Amino acid sequence: MYTQSFNVPDGGQAAPGPQAVPNEADAALQAHFDAAIDADGKIEPRDWMPEAYRKTLVRQISQHAHSEIVGMLPEGNWISRAPSLKRKAILLAKVQDEGGHGLYLYSAAETLGTSRDQMVEALHSGKAKYSSIFNYPTLNWADVGVIGWLVDGAAIMNQIPLCRCSYGPYARAMIRVCKEESFHQRQGYEALLTMMQGTDEQKAMVQDAVNRWWWKCLAMFGPPDDNSPNSVQGMRWGIKRISNDALRQKFVDATVPQAEVLGVTLPDPELKWNEAKGGHDFGAIDWDEFWQVVNGNGPCNKERLATRVKAWEDGAWVREAALAHARKQQQRDMKEAA
Repeated sequence: MYTQSFNVPDGGQAAPGPQAVPNEADAALQAHFDAAIDADGKIEPRDWMPEAYRKTLVRQISQHAHSEIVGMLPEGNWISRAPSLKRKAILLAKVQDEGGHGLYLYSAAETLGTSRDQMVEALHSGKAKYSSIFNYPTLNWADVGVIGWLVDGAAIMNQIPLCRCSYGPYARAMIRVCKEESFHQRQGYEALLTMMQGTDEQKAMVQDAVNRWWWKCLAMFGPPDDNSPNSVQGMRWGIKRISNDALRQKFVDATVPQAEVLGVTLPDPELKWNEAKGGHDFGAIDWDEFWQVVNGNGPCNKERLATRVKAWEDGAWVREAALAHARKQQQRDMKEAA
């Protein structure tokens, strides 16, 4: 899964700008950092980095991790109601993957000096953001397929450039994440193809789900470039590689032929091929709705957050037991070494 371009400030605060260089020693470190970025190199955890770069990465990677964990909820709700054992097994595997993605990403963020507890507390308190796409309900089984096809399809479009992110741990984590997300996209599309070969009621169910999720998926790429000031600095640092609008255009152009094969209509009367630009024109996104959901006023915001908090509290005994076991194991190892 994926959050909206990872440039939505947490807690209503603007992202930090470039760090001032206070003295000659830091100027040398800054020059070394800039040279590595200009050479398209990798910044590693022990390397010096501007504090603004560090804070931007912590916010972005933690938002991404939160999105993976919260993103388990809309589909996890359908595991017990999957139409067959095959579909249940596929969905179980997918939800498990999303949990793993969250763990990879929390671990990557921890290399920047923030703790897992700090990130989780920020999520549970409502300070940290996650993808607005997960604050909508999954009304029927077709929604599960559409999330795989469109939501994960948008995720792949967003995430592949992150494999070239300038921060090494994040880039390396994304290689495996992208491989698994490509499976998620294919399984969602295959599930919809199967439904589109079924009854008229099943076909109508798929079309209804596409109608409800299409515009929300276009908003996943983040605000328009002229209203996304943090993107410029993110691209300068090599964290972000492709602009929001360019990614959105690529997604639309890739999805239109897939919809034709599937046999569904994308709900945009303005959608048409533009020969001059070599891509599709499409209609206006409702950015008022987008910001309402980002700011906590979506149909499932409170439900999603309450579910995550409850799961964390209910799982406290597991974490405590694991820590106690680790302490005992460490004590045994020390005795044996002595």
